[in-house]
Amino acid sequence: MTTLHDIKTLDDIKILVNSFYAKVQTDDLIGPIFNAKIGDRWPEHLEKMYGFWETILLEVHSYSGSPFPPHKHLPIGKEHFNRWMQLFTENADAQFAGPLVDEAKYRAKGMADMFHYKIDYFRNLEQQQNKD
Repeated sequence: MTTLHDIKTLDDIKILVNSFYAKVQTDDLIGPIFNAKIGDRWPEHLEKMYGFWETILLEVHSYSGSPFPPHKHLPIGKEHFNRWMQLFTENADAQFAGPLVDEAKYRAKGMADMFHYKIDYFRNLEQQQNKD
């Protein structure tokens, strides 16, 4: 049996990100949404994700930007975030073990919860404004 190691390098992050998004792209629930939004820009998206996770986990400041706006108008709900989180956790646990992978899962959960909350907030605000 292979002993899993923690996330330590950018190469580890690339393994995590590439394998996760390979699963996302083929997932029946969230794959069509991601594929429709990203289209043929997967390499660009993956590069952004490398920088995002490298900044969060390795404290190498290679990402700048605001991750929420591209997600604001996606046709997604709680079930999509739950599936995203399930895939992320299963993928991370299959490849790594240690404090940084635990941090990655914790941060992913926080982002999923925050994105879901904000998307619902903006939808409800828009619906309210359309009623007025």
